[in-house]
Amino acid sequence: MTINALIVDDEPLARQRIRQMIADEPGFNVAGEAGNGLEALTQIESLHPDLVFLDIQMPELDGFGVIEAIGVERMPPTLFVTAYDAHALRAFEFHAMDYLLKPFDRERFSQALKWVREHPQALCRDQGGFKSLMETMDTVRSRTDRFLVKSGERWVVLQTKHIRWIVAEENYVRIQLDGTSHLIRQTMSGILARLDPLCFKRIHRSSIVNLDFVQELHPWTGGDLVVVMQDGTRLTLSRTYRHQFTELK
Repeated sequence: MTINALIVDDEPLARQRIRQMIADEPGFNVAGEAGNGLEALTQIESLHPDLVFLDIQMPELDGFGVIEAIGVERMPPTLFVTAYDAHALRAFEFHAMDYLLKPFDRERFSQALKWVREHPQALCRDQGGFKSLMETMDTVRSRTDRFLVKSGERWVVLQTKHIRWIVAEENYVRIQLDGTSHLIRQTMSGILARLDPLCFKRIHRSSIVNLDFVQELHPWTGGDLVVVMQDGTRLTLSRTYRHQFTELK
């Protein structure tokens, strides 16, 4: 069995080095390369690689952004290439996901590929540990001022300052902007962790609002309130989350 790999790294020399190391490893083939997150999305969808060497820290769209855009269930098995510090790496170790810590030598690289050879189940679609890793890393990643979402056959960059509210829809969240909305596969807690807490508040287990677009609060039943947005949309503020608005007084 030949394992076709995709190399994703924004540094050309890093991609070249991985390619050269793969050439010395029997049973592996380089199917393609990507120099940034957007290219990675295109390559993953067109090449369907068996394995992805994924750099985490890349401009515009990082490695975790690539996974979120593709979807955990559809993301090919991945070997992370990272320069994260030891604190963040504990998340990888806890979930038994292998990774290559920059700078790595040939021996460490061979060890990682040996792990892939000896664990063929890693090349299946069971991504339970992968999903747990993503949820854990939501607490490690820095906040973002943009999200990447797919609209038809193209990718759209959304600036968070234009987001009005976010609501949960089963295993997805719907991001509402002015006149448009986008559905992405993400958890409410995961997306909230990446938003500015001074601007975005969770008002219900299934909704988040941007305070810049809140117009009024109205009393309702059972201690809940109704949040009226600037465009007239009405959302429920559960009493569980009322304290966040009390703090704004």
